[in-house]
Amino acid sequence: MLTIKNLNVNFGDTELLHNINLQIKSGSRHLLTGHNGSGKSTLVQTIAGNPEYKITSGEIIFDGKNITAENATTRALHGIFLGAQHVPEIPGLSVVSFLKHSCSAHAHFNTGHDLSMAEFLQSLDAAREQLDIPHQWLNRSINVGFSGGERKRLMLLRLLLARPKLAILDEPDSGADSATQKLIADTIHNMPQTTFLFISHQDTFTQMVAPTDTTTLSGGQIVIK
Repeated sequence: MLTIKNLNVNFGDTELLHNINLQIKSGSRHLLTGHNGSGKSTLVQTIAGNPEYKITSGEIIFDGKNITAENATTRALHGIFLGAQHVPEIPGLSVVSFLKHSCSAHAHFNTGHDLSMAEFLQSLDAAREQLDIPHQWLNRSINVGFSGGERKRLMLLRLLLARPKLAILDEPDSGADSATQKLIADTIHNMPQTTFLFISHQDTFTQMVAPTDTTTLSGGQIVIK
């Protein structure tokens, strides 16, 4: 699903990742671990296409395509989802408007056809009910006034609607209570068609997810065991 070859990444003039070689197998639940500052978030942000991180050499191959030079939007349309650790508040943009725009863009990219409102609402209601999300949340501004656990549920709502090929989750358990952590883990297990790359520092959550593979980073490099 994902192959990273000899990847070197800078932030400004500072090299943060050095000679990263990594393969993520299709259908896996791949845990990325390491101490704070080891390069985990830098790596997942680079995979997702954050332009603040400059690839100085190497390649990222996703689902058979070289996406090294592609921007974040194109990568998302090809099927890469990022559940970031810190998601901004967006006053004035409602949850439902954001989700409709995102789903429409994916549908048109994948099929060439527009997504009808009826199709969107049917998918939205099914995902919302699965996550026990009140209908009232849909008219609120993105993340404005939402608790940590509520923000995680919104992230899961995006995930269920996007049905990505690769879902990258940067500490999805952070700020979530035990019930929300279980919901996240259950959602991961209920999406066997999606490959997961996730970061976590909590043993209890990691055990619930039951990773199939683990990669450890230290000082911007992969630790070879």
